[in-house]
Amino acid sequence: MKFLTIQIADRFEEGGFFMMTLILICLLLSVFFLIKGFMDIKKNNAVSKKMLKLATDSSLLGLVIGFFASVLGLISAFDSIESMGNPDPSIFAAGLKVSLLTATFGLFSFIIARIGILVLRGLHKE
Repeated sequence: MKFLTIQIADRFEEGGFFMMTLILICLLLSVFFLIKGFMDIKKNNAVSKKMLKLATDSSLLGLVIGFFASVLGLISAFDSIESMGNPDPSIFAAGLKVSLLTATFGLFSFIIARIGILVLRGLHKE
């Protein structure tokens, strides 16, 4: 368990602390909105629908931030390769890996939130 935690923390840091933190905040917001939506589904359907929309927006924002950070990572990787002239393929591969970490985390947070959104939508009465 400790090894897994260290490995996840390493990947989080490799992906860029700022952007990965923004994606994590979007995931946590989505989960918060979903929990609040589930709690209010019987008491206040309007509030539950509002929480559903907020969860949808925050999950999409996490996905977009992930791809934005990925594009920025690719641009910086290509800039460093361009400045080196004849780069080593391992440097290029490392740059690609780092740029894809944010997109992967954004996709993960989007999928987790979307599962909750689907369940909440299924429980709503029209």
